Amino acid sequence: MTSGADDVDRDDLRRTVTVRGPVRRVVSLVPSLTEAVAATAPGVLVGATDWCTHPAGLDVPRIRGTKNPDVAGIVALRPDLVLANEEENRRADVEALDAAGVPVWVTDVRTLDGAFASLERMLRLVCGTDRVDWLDRARTAWDGVTGPGPRRRAVVPIWRRPWMAVGRDTFTGSVLARLGVDNALADAPGRYPHVDLDALPPHDLVVLPDEPYPFGPDDGPEAFVGTPVALVPGRLLTWYGPSLLEAARTLPGLLSPGSLPRYLDGEEPSKLPGHQA
Repeated sequence: MTSGADDVDRDDLRRTVTVRGPVRRVVSLVPSLTEAVAATAPGVLVGATDWCTHPAGLDVPRIRGTKNPDVAGIVALRPDLVLANEEENRRADVEALDAAGVPVWVTDVRTLDGAFASLERMLRLVCGTDRVDWLDRARTAWDGVTGPGPRRRAVVPIWRRPWMAVGRDTFTGSVLARLGVDNALADAPGRYPHVDLDALPPHDLVVLPDEPYPFGPDDGPEAFVGTPVALVPGRLLTWYGPSLLEAARTLPGLLSPGSLPRYLDGEEPSKLPGHQA
C-alpha cells in the first residue's frame, strides 16, 4: 500500500489527485476496478456498486449503481480514495465527492493497451506495487493472441428496443480488433449509436454480448437472418480487470468462424448452439 506523506498524481483525465497518507480504504464505482482491486489488495475495499458482481461473494457495503451512487453513503465510509470511470460514472457525482473532500481517481479506458497502462497506474497508487501477477499474465496472454482466420467486419449490438450498437473509440472495438474483427460501425457518430437494422453497413458477423442487454439464443440472433452470430459473455468484451486473462483465453474460440451458427428464417432458437434448456 502507499505510505508516507501526501501522494499527488494525475488520473487518466489528467486531474490532480491528492491522497493523504496510506490508501487503506477504497470505494469503487466501477465493476472492472472493483474486481481488479479485490484481486490485488482485497482488504482495502470498503464499498462497491450493486453492479460489482466479481469476485463472487464480495462482502462490502453497496452504494447503489454506477449512475446513481449514494454520495452521502460513500462519504460516510471515509474512503481514502474513490475509483471512477469517465464513461460509466457521472461527472456530477465525481464533482460532489471532490467537493466533499474525497479524492477520486477517474480512469478512461478505450483501448486494450490503454487498459493495461491505466490499471498499472491505478494499482500503483492504490496498492503501492509496480508488478501485479494477474496483470502481467493477462498482458502476456494478449501478446500471444492472433485472430482466428481472415479479418472480418462485425456489428456489435448492446441493446434492442431501440437497437443500439458499439460505435467508435471503444474498449470493446479495440478488443475485437486484436482478435481480427473490425467494427463495421467504427465510423458512426457517437460511441453507442442507435442503429436501423435495415441500413447497417456491410458486415459478415454479428457479436451479441449478454450485457448490458441480455442477448441469448432466444433473443437476438433471429434479427440477423443468414449472418453468422457469436454469443459471448459481455464481461469478456467490456470489463478490463482480471477478466482480461479469461478473455484472451476464451474469445478466440467463441469467435472462431467454424463454430458460429447462422439463424435461418423460421428456425427454432433452441436449435442454436448455446441454448440452455
